[in-house]
Formats: sequence, structure tokens, C-alpha cells
Amino acid sequence: MIHEAPVDALLDIIYEDDSVLVVNKPAGLVCHPTKGDALSSLISRMRLHLGENARPQLVNRLDRETSGVIVAAKNPEAARELRQLWEGRQTRKEYLAIVHGHVVNDAGVIDAPLGRDESSPVAIKDCVRPDGAPCRSEYAVLERFNRIIHDADAGQPAGPGCDAGRLRPFTLLRVIPHTGRKHQIRIHLAWLGHPIVGDKIYGGDERLYLDFVFGRLTEQQKRRLILPHQALHAACLKFTWRGREWQFESRPEPWFEDFYRTGSTAAQ
Repeated sequence: MIHEAPVDALLDIIYEDDSVLVVNKPAGLVCHPTKGDALSSLISRMRLHLGENARPQLVNRLDRETSGVIVAAKNPEAARELRQLWEGRQTRKEYLAIVHGHVVNDAGVIDAPLGRDESSPVAIKDCVRPDGAPCRSEYAVLERFNRIIHDADAGQPAGPGCDAGRLRPFTLLRVIPHTGRKHQIRIHLAWLGHPIVGDKIYGGDERLYLDFVFGRLTEQQKRRLILPHQALHAACLKFTWRGREWQFESRPEPWFEDFYRTGSTAAQ
């Protein structure tokens, strides 16, 4: 099979040794294959990088739209040991998120149980509900900023009568999940009243996700999302393993960093 680019160019490797392979997963890439293309999933790219007989096992996973640090074990022993750390909550994960609005408190803890959203047509959608599983997220404000969003960027028709753009508020957060529930950070921040920019499920209109899944997301809908992917990045992972401290860090992709660094105005 001929590939358009060397697989090493399609893996952003943070660290590698005989036991583990740590990479910075790009947003938009699934962890496990959903189709035959050998480059369509992270695990497939890892197999190509490691060789035909390699059997890497992902220790942690991220949503397709989330970027950041992912650890893969190269052998069953390392996989078993590392998974025990995750199951025992002996890891510390730090995420970066850009959310709508200015978060008022400089720091806080969201302690809200999560369970299935039975009213949603999106099968994978959860929500805050009293009978849900315990769930806790900690956050801290890194920067409050404003950015001019033009009508066309927000999915509004351009033309006579449209303004040149509106100054809209956003916040860059550091988020630390203390539990590992599905979509935890996305749900908690939306419940707080500050959904993640670009979130197709929890951003306020879940039809965007359905249209995305069925391949019918329009250009206008994409502009409504503002960013090409949800602005959630697994920036740092820390744990103790085999007698030493491990810490892996990764930077967000340019579209993420540019949104709050380029053309933005710090809020007072």
C-alpha cells in the first residue's frame, strides 16, 4: 500500500522507549479504526511506526475531537501495569479548554453526577443528573479575553446590514478531572454555563453533531462552531511508575493557540 506521507510525519512523538510510545494526538483523529485506511486512526499509525508485528495497546484514550497526550504500551506487561494506575486513579491529567463567555470565578470545583441523557437523539450524550455517577472537575482561569467574531464567522449571512463584527467573550481554562467519566469536562463546563468552543454535542445544538456524523455539516454550520474542532486539549499527564516520576506535556495545535493569542484582546 502506498501512503501519501511517511507515517513518522503523521505521529507527533513525545517520548518512546522499549515499553511505551507517547504521542500528541491531533484533533479529528479517532483512536481506533472505523474504516480500512491504515492512516485513519491513531492505533493504526502506531502499528505502522512500530512495525508489522507490533501490538501497541492504548492505555488512555481521547475523543476524536480532543487533542493531546496519549500513552500506548508496547508489551502486555507494561499495558497491565499502566492500566492499574489509571484504574486506581493514580494519574494527574491537566487539560486546556477555551470556553464561551468570561468565567467569573478565578478557580472552582464542579461536583455534579453524570448519567445518560435520555431525552437526546444523540446516543452517546450524557448529562448532569441526580442519579448519575459521581463526577468531579477542578478548573482555573488562565486568561479571559475578547475576540471579534464576524457575522460570517458565526454563520450569519454576510451583506448589507450586517455589522463588521461583534466583540465576544471567551476564557482559557486549565481543567483537572478527578474522575474519568465519559465527556466529563465537556458536560461540566457546559453545565457551568460555559460550553467549549466548537463542541458539536454540548455546545447548545446537538443537531450539529448528528449532521457531522452523517456527513452533511454545511459551511454555515461550521462557521457557527467558530473553530474546526472542539477547543479541548490534554496538555499534561503525570504519574509514578517503575520507581520514577513521569511527566508528558504537549502544546495545542496552531488553530487552538492562535484563537486566544492572535487577534484577541485581554479582558479587564
